[in-house]
Amino acid sequence: MDALLSIFLPVSLGIIMLSLGLGLTVGDFVRIIRQPRALIAGLFAQVIILPLVAYAFVIAFGLSGELAFGVMILSVCPGGVTSNILTKLVGGTLALSISLTGLISLLSVITVPILIVFWAGLFMEAGSLDINITGLALAMFAITTVPVALGMIFRAIAPGLVSRIERGVSILATVLFVVIVLGALAASWDVFTANFATLAPLMFLMVITLLAMGWAIARIAGLTVRDRAAVAMETGIQNSTLGITLAAMMHAGPEVLPAIALPAAMYGILMYLGALPGGYLMRRATKGAE
Repeated sequence: MDALLSIFLPVSLGIIMLSLGLGLTVGDFVRIIRQPRALIAGLFAQVIILPLVAYAFVIAFGLSGELAFGVMILSVCPGGVTSNILTKLVGGTLALSISLTGLISLLSVITVPILIVFWAGLFMEAGSLDINITGLALAMFAITTVPVALGMIFRAIAPGLVSRIERGVSILATVLFVVIVLGALAASWDVFTANFATLAPLMFLMVITLLAMGWAIARIAGLTVRDRAAVAMETGIQNSTLGITLAAMMHAGPEVLPAIALPAAMYGILMYLGALPGGYLMRRATKGAE
């Protein structure tokens, strides 16, 4: 089972990140660099505000130990393909959403290992986790940066082939996401049922709060309504698959998956419920701006 997890989780995440890369071009990064306000707003909201909001919810709900650390792991993960899909559904600027997801995913090679070590020192007992910052950075590079880069290369050299397979890869990525989330919940079922009453409202309220914060920051930055929706979705919708994978990588205990993976797994389901009211309001705003 350990061997299966050590192979299945990273490979599945790699396929999910590859599907993101297939939708990216170098032009997307050039475009976002030429939009400094959107770039700064997106980075500020996701890299700085998001972990601070998550920490505030952890303290407010009285979480500690593994569950608190699990929430903070989720908070340092970049957005995923889901944020791009939801941005499109609410009428946000899809190119901005994809560009921010790609850029922050690449930056996560640096930001995630550093922040994980920091939060582990705050919530976990010394020696309870196997965290090697260099190894974690290399693993992040292998399971996020490399697949995204490969997707971009495939798109550049074989656009016709990519246009034929992109939908199939996207569907496969979605299926793998569902399998990972449900599998993580099943593996931590006792912890899940014991902590559902606390974690469920925390996750739901955190998503709504982050969507609102992302929108507010983008508005302060003077972005258009459609750009605000993109920044809001990037801030509120995180890559829960990466959170589960990171938890599994740092785990050295007898359990199939540790309790630190539970917040990310629960978030993988509840983020859709949290996104409903915010998404509805964003869709009304973007339609009114047309």
